[in-house]
Amino acid sequence: MKTVLITGCSSGYGLETARYFHSKGWNVIATMRSPREDLLPRSDRMRVIPLDVTRPDSISAALAASGPIDVLVNNAGVGLFGPFEATPMATVRDIFETNTFGVMAMTQAVIPQLRQRRSGVVVNVTSSATLAPMPLVAVYTASKTAIEGFTGSLAYELEAFGVRIKLVEPGYGPSTRFSQNSGAQLVREASQSYAAFTQSVLAAYMQPAAVTTETDVAEAVWRAANDTTRQLRFPAGADALALAGAQ
Repeated sequence: MKTVLITGCSSGYGLETARYFHSKGWNVIATMRSPREDLLPRSDRMRVIPLDVTRPDSISAALAASGPIDVLVNNAGVGLFGPFEATPMATVRDIFETNTFGVMAMTQAVIPQLRQRRSGVVVNVTSSATLAPMPLVAVYTASKTAIEGFTGSLAYELEAFGVRIKLVEPGYGPSTRFSQNSGAQLVREASQSYAAFTQSVLAAYMQPAAVTTETDVAEAVWRAANDTTRQLRFPAGADALALAGAQ
């Protein structure tokens, strides 16, 4: 029986992915900053442990408590909608700490056990924003695009050891708490000069032509984790698939 460790399981894509892998008979280690076992099925195959991917000590403790894993899903992330001009550099660094450096730190911490066993998979969840530019997400897109390049390069390094690394690129999912929180942050942080533009873009985001569901992402992560080919990218959701096809 295989074991998957998933970061960012308190809501949205991470929560649904934990439920999905559990339904497939896997052992699941669902991590979140403030653990809530009531969110997930009660089972001897489901464990909920604390993890803050921005803290090295938290990463070490979580991996020590987890034991050997077969798949790491780097899903934890934070959103930021708003004009770049009005975004403090301290906020930019905070976004990168979770979305970029947190992913790198988790991956680096897990590689040794996978390399020694010469098997295993790392799945990095990015965004369809990396496939096509959109307004008011410059910082968020930059943090996710960095992971796209990182993953593509690392795939070559790990292949020689039988370890695979994949990308899942979710489309826009307004039903997730991630998106709701980002939208609220956009309104608060926008400067007066960008206020009208910000409101018009936010209105468009709230009425997309196609949306990505939590299940779309969970299924894409599942496919990526079980894929044995060299396929790197797994778009998730109708909108992401459309953008990927236009590349």
